[in-house]
Amino acid sequence: MESKIPDFAGTWKMKSSENFEELLKALGVNVMLRKIAVAAASKPSVEITQEGETLSIRTFTSVRTTHVTFTVGESFNEATVDGRPCTSLPKWETDSKISCEQTLQKGEGPKTAWTREITNDGELILVRLSYYWLPVLSINHS
Repeated sequence: MESKIPDFAGTWKMKSSENFEELLKALGVNVMLRKIAVAAASKPSVEITQEGETLSIRTFTSVRTTHVTFTVGESFNEATVDGRPCTSLPKWETDSKISCEQTLQKGEGPKTAWTREITNDGELILVRLSYYWLPVLSINHS
């Protein structure tokens, strides 16, 4: 990447969420777990620390806390939004947006990916997608 690396660091709070339950349904998550996940994910807190192109992201909900650390351009292990183990490869899509394709480590299932983007207004947009659905989470720096 030629230009300045954007600063994703900070504590972020959910501003809005669209189509999250539909994504979980498309991934085959049962109705009870979908309801729990949607309720838990309605007010997450996200803390990001960053050193260059290495990001450490902690997401706190009422049900669980997740933590992932990765370096843009290097593959790493994580779980899809529905909990399936995968290998992910984050790449710079633009000078302010990271896109990441996820490849399941075992079995087959819907293809998933995510993007994280810092907007000109200082918002962090997280998009999780499958082949069928594109939910959008907009979170503000607090």
